Amino acid sequence: MTLILFNKPYGVLCQFTDKGATGPARPTLSDYIDMPGVYPAGRLDRDSEGLLLLTDDGRLQARIADPRFKLPKTYLVQVEGDVDEAGLASLRQGVRLTDGMTRPAAAERVAAPLLWARDPPVRFRRTVPDCWLRLTIREGRNRQVRRMTAAIGHPTLRLVRWRVGDWTLDGVAPGEHRRA
Repeated sequence: MTLILFNKPYGVLCQFTDKGATGPARPTLSDYIDMPGVYPAGRLDRDSEGLLLLTDDGRLQARIADPRFKLPKTYLVQVEGDVDEAGLASLRQGVRLTDGMTRPAAAERVAAPLLWARDPPVRFRRTVPDCWLRLTIREGRNRQVRRMTAAIGHPTLRLVRWRVGDWTLDGVAPGEHRRA
């Protein structure tokens, strides 16, 4: 069994080919990983960064990606505005999205983490504050974390998945990967 921990950069598609390309090809996993037979276990949006697991084991892939297994996924999230305790409480209780209530999340404010620079950088606005959250969810709906922060009035500016289950991004630079 092979398990790869990949630090997906911003703008990279979570697939090995750009099937939807009508213009210039967008970066894909094949630009970073040359390992036949491994496939992503779950997804990260093109505009999200961080930990992506790839494996050649179908059972492991299902256990990681399938929400039935409730594997915790932890994100560092930079949001617009200053999230107060009421906003955090909403995330902890679950928020209503267009596709129903989310499960309760672990949510806390954190100091700005020491992360790599993003290319392109997040737009800085002098008149609009921002803050960082650590958010752990046990489901994986489409763009869920972004929709959750928007539901409490704080749009996501930057989203970095740091942990999936026991696997973490520690020691893996952007665009790099290592075997678990």
